[in-house]
Amino acid sequence: MKRETLDVKRKEKMTAYQLINNLIAEAVKNLYHQELSEALLQLQATRKDFTGDVTAVMFPLLKISKLSPEKTGEAIGAWIKEDCKEIESVNVVKGFLNIKLTPAFWLKQLQTIIETANYGFYPSSGKTVMVEYSSPNTNKPLHLGHIRNNLLGYSVAKLLEANGHKVIKVNLVNDRGIHICKSMLAWQKWGNDETPQSSGMKGDHLVGKYYVAFDKAYKQQQNELIAQGKSEDEAAKQALLIIEAQEMLRKWEQGDKAVVDLWKTMNAWVYEGFDITYKLMGVSFDKTYYESDTYLLGKKIVEEGVEKGVFFKKDDGSIWIDLTADGLDQKLLLRADGTSVYMTQDLGTALQRFEEYPLNELIYVVGNEQEYHFKVLKLILGKLGRAQSDMMYHLSYGMVELPEGKMKSREGTVVDADELIDSMIRTARETSTELGKLDNIPPEEQEQLFSMLGLGALKYFILKVDPKKTMLFDPKESIDFNGNTGPFIQYTHARIRSVLRKAEEQGLKVELYDALLNEKEVELIKQLTAFPEVIKEAGANHSPALLANYIYELAKEFNQYYHDVTVLKEPDEAIKSQRIMLIQQVSGVIKTGMGILGIEVPERM
Repeated sequence: MKRETLDVKRKEKMTAYQLINNLIAEAVKNLYHQELSEALLQLQATRKDFTGDVTAVMFPLLKISKLSPEKTGEAIGAWIKEDCKEIESVNVVKGFLNIKLTPAFWLKQLQTIIETANYGFYPSSGKTVMVEYSSPNTNKPLHLGHIRNNLLGYSVAKLLEANGHKVIKVNLVNDRGIHICKSMLAWQKWGNDETPQSSGMKGDHLVGKYYVAFDKAYKQQQNELIAQGKSEDEAAKQALLIIEAQEMLRKWEQGDKAVVDLWKTMNAWVYEGFDITYKLMGVSFDKTYYESDTYLLGKKIVEEGVEKGVFFKKDDGSIWIDLTADGLDQKLLLRADGTSVYMTQDLGTALQRFEEYPLNELIYVVGNEQEYHFKVLKLILGKLGRAQSDMMYHLSYGMVELPEGKMKSREGTVVDADELIDSMIRTARETSTELGKLDNIPPEEQEQLFSMLGLGALKYFILKVDPKKTMLFDPKESIDFNGNTGPFIQYTHARIRSVLRKAEEQGLKVELYDALLNEKEVELIKQLTAFPEVIKEAGANHSPALLANYIYELAKEFNQYYHDVTVLKEPDEAIKSQRIMLIQQVSGVIKTGMGILGIEVPERM
């Protein structure tokens, strides 16, 4: 029987996994006269303690071969080795077929990487995705928790863009409510007309100062009432300050000019402060929504739900949905006085966005304490028969904790975002100076590098952790120039760029030859070929951590390579040229990958 083989030109353009996948599919067809389902073929990277590049798991194929795992692996291995000159060797270990590809194959892979424009990025998918992140309150400055939210949201958006999607980055600012009135009332009482200009404080810090002042005075009033014999619950409700704040909120909702004017003034201070912090973090938005504009949007949807019998009205006029059959409870959708709750607003805002944009997915980057809220939101839209429910995804992330414990905004014990960024840059300056890393860099360029390193340390330390996990943030650990840190990767990139500049100064003609690759070079190329798949997987899982840790592994592999292999002093010009081209690609992938994470890498250090 004539064997069916892959076309040679097709082979050259395939990745290792594509090649092995196709070869095994053809082996099964020729040996066992059956088509191989993709679901049955499991491929993985060969473990370091075995010989091979790609490992195929034989156990799922036994129903086709009717042989033992070892016999199946031996038969398929012998077939694909005879069929494909790119396979150097095969071996079978307990039902695992390990396949080693030739250096010539990996050299072709390097050539493909060099010739591929925007390597790692995918063509347009035709899909539009909205990513909502940040969602701050206008009663306090951004803090460490907001930093994780913003960095995660921005990098997920960049990842989705790399996957070929059109991405719309949005912010929903919580600019109304009792918490906003608390800051306003405190400023009215004790502010003495203080402004950001007169105080020299950023606007968001100034407003946050009065939020803390309100809480301090409010607690004092509660304690006084408790001392008079009131219960804690009674004291919380009867304290004069909270009654005044509630009255201010009612006036705001009624459009009282004095209250609305003060609200606009203090919010404007906060927005100016936020803009400075966003710029420092390197994040941006395509559109900003404001709760003061959207909080009434869901009322029509609630009315629709009542008409359909999905919601019910209680005797006091409040409207609810009963989710007990879904394992949840009853959920309030509209208060008895007709005012909306967060759920009302989110129902309206979600549908408004689907009307504004042709969205295929709407991603909410919100902490895991809101998992119940988003579960209910999706459930309600589904019960209303809205197909958009299936397009909504809550990217739930864990909280950021410190060695000292949790943060509390009301008590002023949060780690302020601006102060943290300043301290990271300061620590980068101290660490770099102590290690002598930037001694040969001009002073003005050093300051730019301190900022780049400090922010790189902060961003990488946060993004390398799986979003779903609660994380402990340790500033000192994050700035280390060794280990899995941003500065280590940044220093690696600068090191490669230094080698490339020296090669250019030598007038080296950089070309790709057919020089034989050594094992270290094959390992580097294997890492590089994984980049597009990592981008794809990280995008599908909404997890920048997968990309961050891939870049670290690549940087680590390069440093080992550079320690073991001569580059600039290699006497063979062809080998030297080829090695320069290889590390050039490593530099490019590091820069591209870190860029997706929102992290800059230096040209020199």
